[in-house]
Amino acid sequence: MSATRPDHATLEQAAQWFAQLNAHPEDRQLHARWQQWHAQSTQNRQAWGYVERIGQRFQPLLDDNQLAAQTLRSARTLSRRRTLQTLAVLSGGTLLGLVGWRHGALREQWASWSADYQSGSGEIREFRLADDSHCWLGGDSALDVDFSGDSRRLLLRSGEILIDTAKDRRPFFVETAQGRLQALGTRFSVTQQEAATRLAVFEGAVEIALSGQRKVVPAGQQTSFDGQHIGALQAVDPAREAWSRGVLLANDLSLSEFIAELIPYRRGYLGVSPEVARLRVMGSFPLHDSDRALDMLASILPVRIQRTLPWWVSIEPRP
Repeated sequence: MSATRPDHATLEQAAQWFAQLNAHPEDRQLHARWQQWHAQSTQNRQAWGYVERIGQRFQPLLDDNQLAAQTLRSARTLSRRRTLQTLAVLSGGTLLGLVGWRHGALREQWASWSADYQSGSGEIREFRLADDSHCWLGGDSALDVDFSGDSRRLLLRSGEILIDTAKDRRPFFVETAQGRLQALGTRFSVTQQEAATRLAVFEGAVEIALSGQRKVVPAGQQTSFDGQHIGALQAVDPAREAWSRGVLLANDLSLSEFIAELIPYRRGYLGVSPEVARLRVMGSFPLHDSDRALDMLASILPVRIQRTLPWWVSIEPRP
């Protein structure tokens, strides 16, 4: 969503209205009250439009997830036109609304469906490349592979990847929107964030190359960089490897940071009230069962999990 996204409270009001209207479509008094709320402010109308778009695109797909994933994975074997026709047929043309879902919004990102390797929300993919390098692709991620006689090149379009590189005479590169990495016999993870790339090195070393800048990151260190600057080195966060085992490892994260890590492993909207966003989280949580992870949060923090709709969940202060 853009910077004009309505605040959390207004979004929650809109979601509540959506749930009530869908539960009681013939209730004229309820509809009249909703119309009054809808007319009160531009913020209300924006919030309603946001929730309505999610409802229209996401709700019909609740029973089609397996079919959707299978279709996307086969996209590389179909012609572009045939693939688009197949996507349009599924769920009234709303498939990409689910695939593009991330960070509480619907990302209209057509590039990802054609990537060589993809993962859906809640999915961790493990595979080996042609050179026998071992890879794990995090939830809601997309990767292209380009091996030639001179080099091995990966393009991380979105999400996160953990790589255990195989020995080979050809150099091994990973490219992101912000720069290029060269593995120096190593095990490392790369995360494509909204405006930066995060690198964590577990074995060997990785060289970051930006325009006019280079820096070698040794084992046990991590950093982030944008298109112009490379950040300071820090001790590697074990969480950057733990996700490949289906574990969300929280070491004194804020609740908002924790939820940002969980979102790629959950289908639907997941919001956090500003009143609890700064609470600190520690512990290990299951990525393959996000509902259980949320219930665990409610057992250790003064919060409640509000499930307004199957695809709309928010974390609120406990009464």
